[in-house]
Amino acid sequence: MSAGAATEFVVNGVPVVVRQPHPHLLSALREELNITSPKDGCSPSGQCGCCTVLVNGKAVVSCQTSLEKASGAQITTLEGVSEEERAKFSQAFAACGGLQCGFCIPGIVVRAKAQIDKKGAALKREDMARHLGAHLCRCTGYAKILDAIECVAKNEIPPLAAAGGVGSRTVKHEAEALALGDRGYIDDMRVPGMLHAALHLTAHARAGIKAIRTDAARAAEGVRAVYTASDIPGELMVGIIYKDWPVMIPVGGRTSYAGDVLAIVVAESRAQARAAAGLVEVDYEVHTPITDVDVALSTSEVAVWQTKDNVLSTSTYQRGDVDAALASSKHVVRETFQTQRIEHAFLEPEATLAVPSGSGETRRLHVYSGGQGVWDDRNDIARVLGLANDRVTVELITNGGAFGGKEDMSNQAHASLAAWLLDAPVKCVLSREESLLMHAKRHPIRMSYEMGCDENGKLTALRVRAVGDSGAYASVGMKVLERMAGHASGPYHLPSIDVESIAVRTNNPVGGAFRGFGANQAQFAMEGMLDRLAELAGIDSWEIRRRNVIQPGMVWGPGQLMDDGCNGALACLEAIKPHYDEAKKAGKAVGLGLGLKNSGLGNGFKEVTRAVVRIEDDGSLEVRHGWTEMGQGINTVAMQVAIEELGQHLAIDDDERRVRVVVDTTRELGLGQTTGSRGTLMGAGAVQDACRTALEAGLTRGIDHVGEYRVDWTTKLGDPGVTNPIIHSTFGYATQLVVIDRETGKIERVVAAHDVGRAVNPTLCEGQIEGSIHMGLGYALSEDFPADPETGFPTNMTLRSLGILRAKDVPPMKVMLVESPQPNAPYGIKGVGEIGLVPTAGAVAKALHELDGVWRTHLPMRRGNSEED
Repeated sequence: MSAGAATEFVVNGVPVVVRQPHPHLLSALREELNITSPKDGCSPSGQCGCCTVLVNGKAVVSCQTSLEKASGAQITTLEGVSEEERAKFSQAFAACGGLQCGFCIPGIVVRAKAQIDKKGAALKREDMARHLGAHLCRCTGYAKILDAIECVAKNEIPPLAAAGGVGSRTVKHEAEALALGDRGYIDDMRVPGMLHAALHLTAHARAGIKAIRTDAARAAEGVRAVYTASDIPGELMVGIIYKDWPVMIPVGGRTSYAGDVLAIVVAESRAQARAAAGLVEVDYEVHTPITDVDVALSTSEVAVWQTKDNVLSTSTYQRGDVDAALASSKHVVRETFQTQRIEHAFLEPEATLAVPSGSGETRRLHVYSGGQGVWDDRNDIARVLGLANDRVTVELITNGGAFGGKEDMSNQAHASLAAWLLDAPVKCVLSREESLLMHAKRHPIRMSYEMGCDENGKLTALRVRAVGDSGAYASVGMKVLERMAGHASGPYHLPSIDVESIAVRTNNPVGGAFRGFGANQAQFAMEGMLDRLAELAGIDSWEIRRRNVIQPGMVWGPGQLMDDGCNGALACLEAIKPHYDEAKKAGKAVGLGLGLKNSGLGNGFKEVTRAVVRIEDDGSLEVRHGWTEMGQGINTVAMQVAIEELGQHLAIDDDERRVRVVVDTTRELGLGQTTGSRGTLMGAGAVQDACRTALEAGLTRGIDHVGEYRVDWTTKLGDPGVTNPIIHSTFGYATQLVVIDRETGKIERVVAAHDVGRAVNPTLCEGQIEGSIHMGLGYALSEDFPADPETGFPTNMTLRSLGILRAKDVPPMKVMLVESPQPNAPYGIKGVGEIGLVPTAGAVAKALHELDGVWRTHLPMRRGNSEED
């Protein structure tokens, strides 16, 4: 649309005239008309479905619809749907647990409305799944989405469960508003005088910066400022563990990966900022990127600017005499496994809004962040600006998915720097392509395993040598490879073990946190080894797991003596046994996977978190905690714990509106990231303690009642002075069964038995597991995020290219919750967020082996023309 032109159409029954230039209908709706229920997850590629609206009654992807096509049309968004219909959809999705982060749901609701308008109660579930082919959901696995749509189609809207305590199916906090797009995300926020920032990224993964010329960008229409590293008043480097990640690369510095930022452009509109960012000119001295881990380990060249060598970390431990044990074993298997890099593909791209206020020494900055650790965000933003921490407040706006990918700061420092220097509100939202380039990914890890067993299939010894590509900056890469090492033996007893795991710096995309955090890579290898040994020993997959599963009093992996919490491993195996036997009897190709995953950081880290409950004068309750809500339901957990402990005293049960949940840095409550399945475990413990503090104080109103939960008794992996270290305080366990039809070669169902310790909310637990299975199947079969070895740049730069399974591709899933409580944990909680995909790839690999006799060693196993397809 050319400047000065106008387009007329009708939106929600109201004639409108759009006068600004826009690249597509979505931009006009959001940026000029301030209609925000259609979300922008990938514009203009049209591959996520979040922006779906009705155009003349037909569901269309609005970021693919030009204003010329929209001219004269009747446009309907969820804001314009009748209140009766809105209520049906919002209640059905809330009651069925059909949403988690919620970012994708408004677009899905529009698509569902279009189909129900056509077919009504005759709409078939499988047809609706096919119509969701234009939509991505990264959280739910689609099962509960389809449940909710079925309810609306049949006009059988389930009632909303009353808000209750621990163990209840309380409706997810804000679920109804999320379903309709009414509860905004950061990009939906509008404040007076708000400007927009865009970033200029490097053109080379490894290059010296000789000059940055900004004159053309500064002169562009609407531009207020252009900033480079020389404008940073404080420190250049940020990072969760090591401060090695430059906010921007200065002249004289060197880029280290494809997501490095060179300049920030601030303008009156997003379109102006983006256009001007493209006008920044850079002179490079290009160097050959180091993209191979073996080259990185052998060369004297240093891949990453301001580092000394290419080894980020080495994690090791040994127990027993592995050589002797292997020499005396009846069967020994040796195999090398390779996992791939994976993109998180959360549906909401990273967004930050920074708003300054005051003047002089009282001047402050309020930052709205969707990050996974707002206290870490606060601390690093303050360091970059050269301010004391108390002059920066970071408020969490519950985000549209993360899965570990929003632990590291993305654009928080850039938006904050621009806002502080301009003394004006600045919002920065990444495009999908920028998001793919910038944030950390799942580590590709090469794992060489050597394992033996006796004639009865009892494991004797394990040796592991692993090398992980951690990309350029540290992020939490050293902890991922440490976790992979600790979990190398899975939930099994090994009398002798020898493990080494190295995290390597390269110029590839950064490797960081991702659901599973090294455990899923290790378990793919370990389950494959177990199945190979079972075949040699002449026993089946279930039996070899039963004979070797870890039990209380046994020594696990790095030497930890396991407590009664590990009863859940055998309980999960026993729960899956009837389904395993049934599938085997029916002649199906069957794969079984068993996994464990820690909850909490462990490894000697002192974990402390706090919570506040505040009873207002009207008897309502404010709950403050230190964890990021990203779809998993931590705000709901906090509310349920408050109701469990205080409901009968304050009459807040049965009415979630009387409980308000807040996460910001105005109180010192948080420590580190929402990661490692520790949010529910530690958050529940802190809120429980705060509630009990309030009771001890006589439920005094108008003051903060503070509670604390800590785990400060773990031991660092490989500490030579500790024979039986406590590596982690808590573990969750899961068994998954994958059943393949031999005629079609397709997965016909997945059965999952998961020990969560205590299901604080069974509906949310089921949803987490279904979403994890969906993600695990993609990890096993089709997802990949490779980088060009010549340039270090990713090659799959659209959501469609990532290989994520769509609704029609997801097999039926049966989830069984096992509750084997963890001693000394609040309510016996273990956590559920990460364990869900740990056993999946191993189970898929065994099922495929039963189908065609081929042992798989590389992930993904069925992508494109893979040699192992």
